[in-house]
Amino acid sequence: MANTLTKKRLAWAFGLLVALFAAVVATVWMLNVRGETPVTRVAPVAVPASPAQIERGKYLAQAGNCISCHTVRGGPAYAGGRGIDTPFGAVYAPNLTPHAETGMGTWSPDHFWRAMHHGRSKDGRLLYPAFPYTEYTHVTREDSDAIFAYLHSLPPVAQPNRDHTLRFPYNSQWALAVWRALFFTPGANTQNPHQSADWNRGAYLVQGLGHCVACHSPRNALGASSLSRSLQGGIIPLQNWYAPGLTSSAQAGVADWPLEDVVALLKTGIAPHGSVMGPMAEVVFNSTQHLSDADAHAMAVYLRALPQESIPAAHQRPAVPAPETMRLGAQVYDQQCAQCHGASGEGQAGAFPALADNRAVTMDPPINAVQAVLHGGYLPATAGNPRPFGMPPFTHVLNDAEVAAVLSFVRASWGNQAVPVTAIEVYKQRESR
Repeated sequence: MANTLTKKRLAWAFGLLVALFAAVVATVWMLNVRGETPVTRVAPVAVPASPAQIERGKYLAQAGNCISCHTVRGGPAYAGGRGIDTPFGAVYAPNLTPHAETGMGTWSPDHFWRAMHHGRSKDGRLLYPAFPYTEYTHVTREDSDAIFAYLHSLPPVAQPNRDHTLRFPYNSQWALAVWRALFFTPGANTQNPHQSADWNRGAYLVQGLGHCVACHSPRNALGASSLSRSLQGGIIPLQNWYAPGLTSSAQAGVADWPLEDVVALLKTGIAPHGSVMGPMAEVVFNSTQHLSDADAHAMAVYLRALPQESIPAAHQRPAVPAPETMRLGAQVYDQQCAQCHGASGEGQAGAFPALADNRAVTMDPPINAVQAVLHGGYLPATAGNPRPFGMPPFTHVLNDAEVAAVLSFVRASWGNQAVPVTAIEVYKQRESR
C-alpha cells in the first residue's frame, strides 16, 4: 500500500513538472511571437522603389550607422563580416547586399521589417541583440521599407556570412528565446502630444534609429540594457571605453549647453566644451555628421531636455592628490603634454582641446581619459573639421604610476576638481586590451 502511494506521488510530481515545463515553454514561445504577422511573401516586391525612396533609405541607413557593423575595414560596403565582440563570444554581422545566395537578394520588405521590428531573420531564426533590434523596433514601417529599398539598390556582393563564435549555451536558439522573453518587447514609434515636433523627432532618432541607448546605458550580466537606467552611461563591452551618461552634467549631459554647440558636436565631433574620441568618433564619422540640419537640431533639442541627475558626492567633495603625485604629474605634464595642451591646460583653438573645465578629463569613472593617454586616437574627420589633430599613444612611454599621476594632476589643476586616478585603474585598462 505504501509503495503504491509513493508511486502515485512520484507520478503526480512528475506530471506537475512536465506541466510546469510545458507552461514555461508555451509562455516563452508566446512572448517571442507576440505582435508578429506571418510573412507570406517569399520574394521581393516586384514594384521597383523610387529614386526618392532609395535616397531616403540611404540617409536613414547613415542615421542608423548601419555601415559601421556591416562593413569590414577595407571591404565592400554593407557586405558584412565584421566581428562584434561580446562577453559571450563574437557575433558577425551579415551581408546586407542583394546577393541572392549570400546576401538579402531573396528577402522581401516584410522579411526586413520583421528583422527590424521583431529581431527575426528571413528563415525564422531569432537574431542576436548585437543587432540592435531592441531599439530598431521603434523604427516606422515607412522608414524600414526605405532602408530596405536602399540596401536592395546596392551592387550584390558574393561574400558568405561568417558563423558566430558564441559559447554554450549562448549559441543556442532556446537560450536566446528565453533572453528575449525576459528582456525584449516589440515597440512602436509613439508621439508625445505634450512635446514639440522637434522633441519627438529627436526622441525617435536617439531612442530608435540612432540606438544611442545600446551604448549609453548600463547592461546586466546577460547583456540586456537597463531600462530603469536608460542613457545613464555604461561600459562598452570588451572595447573598454565608457559611454558617458547623457543624463548627468558631470558626464555627457548637455542640458546647460547652447543648442548650437550640441549640433556642432554631432555634426563635426568638436564643440567649445568637448570633443569625441574612441567609439563615438566612429559614430560621428559614419553617422551623425551626415544628419540633416533639421535632424541634428531635433536630436539636440531632445538631448538638452533629458532630465539631469544630481552630481555625485565625489564631484562635490573630491579627494586631493598627494603632494608627491602632484609633483610627478606636473613633471610629466610639462614634458609630454604642455606643448599641445598649454602650460595652463588652455589648449589651442581648432587644434588641441583645452583640459581646463573639460568633462572628458574630470569625468568619473576616468576610463576614457586613461584610454586616451595610453592608446591615443583621433577625432573624426568631418566636413566641419576635415583635418583633425590626433593624440599620440603613451603606453610605451609612461608607466602606470606616471599615467595616474599626470591624469590626477590635470584633474586637480586650473579649476578642475575630480578624484585622483590610481595606478591600479591604469593597470586594469592597460591589461584589458
